[in-house]
Order: sequence, then C-alpha cells, then structure tokens
Amino acid sequence: MKCIYCQADMQKRTAPYHIDRKGYHLFFKKVPAWVCSQCGEPYFEEIEVEEIQSTIKEIDKHVEKFLVAA
Repeated sequence: MKCIYCQADMQKRTAPYHIDRKGYHLFFKKVPAWVCSQCGEPYFEEIEVEEIQSTIKEIDKHVEKFLVAA
C-alpha cells in the first residue's frame, strides 16, 4: 500500500485518534492502522473506523443524558 500524499510505503502499526465533540474530548492512544513510513499519515481500516464510530455514538447518548440532567 502506498501513501496518497507522498507515495511512500505504508506499514501496519498503531496511531492515535482524537476528536473534540459535543463538549468532550475522546482520545485513543493506539489504534491499529496503516502508517506512512515517510510522512506518518495514518489510514484506519473499516473495522477500526466502525468501532470508533460505535464508541462515539454510545458516548453521545450518555453525554446527551448528562446535559439534559444539568
């Protein structure tokens, strides 16, 4: 696999993922990913993206309950 930015080879490693959303910050320290050996750009496979999205949806439900109670 080649990086779409610099065309260097990608290697299977881990990469951080973070997002600021609806009043909270979510940070995953080590998510399996393809990482560019030259520029460090990460690419997450579908299974990891689905897990991240599922986690965000669950947290959003709890955040909404918390904000309604406040």
